[in-house]
Amino acid sequence: MALEMMAVPCLRDNYAYLVHDPGSGRTAVVDVPDTAPVHDALEARGWTLTDILITHHHDDHIGGVMRLREDTGAAVWGARADAHRLPPLDHALAEGDTVSIGAEAGTVIDVPGHTVGHIAFHFPDSQLAFTADSLMICGCGRLFEGTPEQMLQSLRKLMALPDETLICSGHDYTNGNLAFARSVDPDNEALAERMDQVAADRAAGRPMAVATLALEKATNPFLRATDDALKRSHHMTEAIDVEMFAHLRALKDTF
Repeated sequence: MALEMMAVPCLRDNYAYLVHDPGSGRTAVVDVPDTAPVHDALEARGWTLTDILITHHHDDHIGGVMRLREDTGAAVWGARADAHRLPPLDHALAEGDTVSIGAEAGTVIDVPGHTVGHIAFHFPDSQLAFTADSLMICGCGRLFEGTPEQMLQSLRKLMALPDETLICSGHDYTNGNLAFARSVDPDNEALAERMDQVAADRAAGRPMAVATLALEKATNPFLRATDDALKRSHHMTEAIDVEMFAHLRALKDTF
C-alpha cells in the first residue's frame, strides 16, 4: 500500500510534508518550518507523528523540530555530516542509508549545493522524493555553501530517479522560477503550457511545490543545462555542462 502524502504550507512560502503509512499508522514529517501548521494537519487527519526527517540545517526547515519532538516524542532523522548544526538526532544518516515508514523503506541521497550537508529522501514504491532546496519546482536552491559542480552532480542524481517520481520541494517559488525559466528558455513549448497549468493549479488551491520529475526535466532550466539547443540559444555551444549550469545560476541570482 502506497504512502499517503500531505503538503503542509508553513511560514510565508515553505512546505512541510506529512507521510503516512495506512497499514502501520506510522507518520513522518519532512522538515518542520513551524510547529502549529503541522499539529493542525495531523489533527485534521487523525494521524500520530512518529518520525521527523530533516533535509538541511536552515532555520526555515528546522525551526519547529525541537518543539514538535517535545510534543510528540517523534524520532529525529538527519544527516550525520551536519549533526553539529541540526537538532539532536536519534538517527544520523549518510547516502544510501534507509528510513522506514511502516512497510516502505526510503533511501537517503546526498545532495550538496544549497548547503554542503543537504540530503533528500526517496521512497520508490510510493514514487515520492523529498528534495527541499536542492531540486525545486522549475529551479534549484541558491548555492549558499556548495559549488556549481556539487549542485549539478546532485541534480544528476535526482534526474536518475524514475520520471513518474513526484518531486516535493521546500518552497513555493513557482511563479518566480517559471518567469526566470521563460526568460532563459523562451522557445520551450512545454514551459509555456506549464505556465498556463500553474495558474489553474494555484486557483484550485493545489500545492505549488510538487511536480513530477518528467515535468521538471522538460521545463526546469537547471535540469536542461546539458541541452544543446539551450546552450546554442545562450551562445555557449562549446560550454561544458557545469559551465552552462553556472551561467544559468548566475543569471537567476540577479533575476
